[in-house]
Amino acid sequence: MKKYTVAVVGATGAVGQEMIRVLESRQFPIERLVPLASEKSAGTTVEFGGKHITVEKLTHSSFADNHIEIALFSAGGDVSAEFAPSAAKAGAVAIDNTSHFRMHESVPLVVPEVNPEDIKLWKTTGIIANPNCSTIQMVIALKPLHDEWEIERIDVSTYQAVSGAGARAMQELMDQMQSIFTFNFDAFEPKKFPHKIALNAIPHIDKFEANGYTKEELKMVNESQKIMHHKMQISATCVRVPVLRGHSEAITVRFKNEASALKAVELLQKARDVVIMDDNSKNHYPTPLASTDKDEVFVGRIRADIYDKKTLHFWVVADNLRVGAATNAVRIAEKWIETEGAK
Repeated sequence: MKKYTVAVVGATGAVGQEMIRVLESRQFPIERLVPLASEKSAGTTVEFGGKHITVEKLTHSSFADNHIEIALFSAGGDVSAEFAPSAAKAGAVAIDNTSHFRMHESVPLVVPEVNPEDIKLWKTTGIIANPNCSTIQMVIALKPLHDEWEIERIDVSTYQAVSGAGARAMQELMDQMQSIFTFNFDAFEPKKFPHKIALNAIPHIDKFEANGYTKEELKMVNESQKIMHHKMQISATCVRVPVLRGHSEAITVRFKNEASALKAVELLQKARDVVIMDDNSKNHYPTPLASTDKDEVFVGRIRADIYDKKTLHFWVVADNLRVGAATNAVRIAEKWIETEGAK
């Protein structure tokens, strides 16, 4: 099997480090790993394959100089906007984890379990976009159900871990929890969130738009329709909760046709990268802790609506740093190799 020269842009960040871990755990066919980051992080090292690899400063010539074939980006939208085109110009496929390119008409937005066929569109710009973390786990669970009954409307409430806001957000939660235990909670001023996150729930992720929805909520609306190639009604309420890792979602779906909870379980059991945890008698259902460091989407609490035979409700949990970011990016790269890399 051919091996590839792979760059990770933002290699020292939380998602960048997770990408490196996923590349190693999935035995990705790497000839050489090139970690790239800002000047501040250049010269530090990352561990891969039992070796410590020096992080290089990201420049526009990094991709051509290193003969990069696959570039995984996770260093912020501004960095991707500036440098992903340079990677593509150098002949690499740029797989971008930020929101910058997601809704560009010429850039495919891909979840391999849902729309792998869109990867072939990468040649237009040389870029493939990785969707938002909350979108990815939802569409993976929805895809087999949509194929069976056709979705008309989705209502989703998310319970999102602080790691979705970065390493400093995780530290803020830990610091606040520590201050509670030392009886000094009132003195702690929030920095990453508009309110204290410890022992709290904040129904506000990203900026509010004129229609009252946040950008995070509208990402779920617009990205889901683009990925699934289906115009359906979607409404989302995104909530930040004091969990370090793992996003949870309560999803209500109305279909065009009559649906069945038992059939839904059967369909999801056959779905790729989905694990059913649905035994109420044993309190067996997904939780964020159960999803940590896992590469699957966990689904439980599957039930039919009491009043409407076309409506189902269920609970979906996944590790937002892996399934919602790093793992999906690496799976895109794997699928790109399978379909495009040998051409």
